[in-house]
Amino acid sequence: MRRAPIVLTATVLGTAGVLLFKPLPVSSLTGTSAATGGSGSTSSDGGSSSSSASAAGTPSSSASASPSSSGSGSSSTKTGSTTVTGALETDQYGDTRVKVTITNGRIADVTVLAYNDGDPRSAEISQQAIPILRQEVLSKQTAAVDAVSGATYTSNAYEASLQSALDRAGYRAPDGSKANTDLSNADANLFGH
Repeated sequence: MRRAPIVLTATVLGTAGVLLFKPLPVSSLTGTSAATGGSGSTSSDGGSSSSSASAAGTPSSSASASPSSSGSGSSSTKTGSTTVTGALETDQYGDTRVKVTITNGRIADVTVLAYNDGDPRSAEISQQAIPILRQEVLSKQTAAVDAVSGATYTSNAYEASLQSALDRAGYRAPDGSKANTDLSNADANLFGH
């Protein structure tokens, strides 16, 4: 009987904590693209990515500050700016799609249009992994970066979507590396995310 008030108080406080919990906003996943702009209307594969952007809560704007060719995906020049949307990668935890901006032959920005958010745990893992992956890609200038520990599915899907965008843009990594774009084999023996 003496523990009843303590248990009741802890239950009420725990319930209040859960109800007041606010997850990380999706805008923090896009990095600096909200300030520099990006395309949310047409992807290089001819499909519309605005539904993916809206579903992920990512703001949709146009990159009018610099010349952009998000339709051709065949730019191999080292000058100017090209924005290309990657393929939609699907795994058991959800869909992932990224958009890359290449400026003067370098990866200038990577924006997430959709990410693994099939359940709250998947969304939490993706929200933690995506900024790390983005920083690695910008630092190494390739899609072939190390997977984030505990977020293997998210990492694989992010890298595959990014590599498909880089391929469409005609971009080659300085070290010649390429990320795996076949998720059927990459996910076969994994447990967890």
